[in-house]
Amino acid sequence: MLRVGRVIAILVLLSVLVLVLAFVLENQQEITISFFGWATPQLPASVFLALSLIVGMVAGPVLGVLVKINRFGKTRHLS
Repeated sequence: MLRVGRVIAILVLLSVLVLVLAFVLENQQEITISFFGWATPQLPASVFLALSLIVGMVAGPVLGVLVKINRFGKTRHLS
């Protein structure tokens, strides 16, 4: 039974890798992003999309931890 789970996990991982590879290969056109006068160098669109995904994956948990810390630090007054 454990072996079937591993095979399924490997198949899912390989499917995701193939989809990511197809995405990167399909988005090779170079773009520049401008924001408040600051411009990035020309890079493939897939690079910007991957970077935004990574930033979102990091920012979400960090903000969640900050909210928990903020809630934990407040004292509750009973009236």
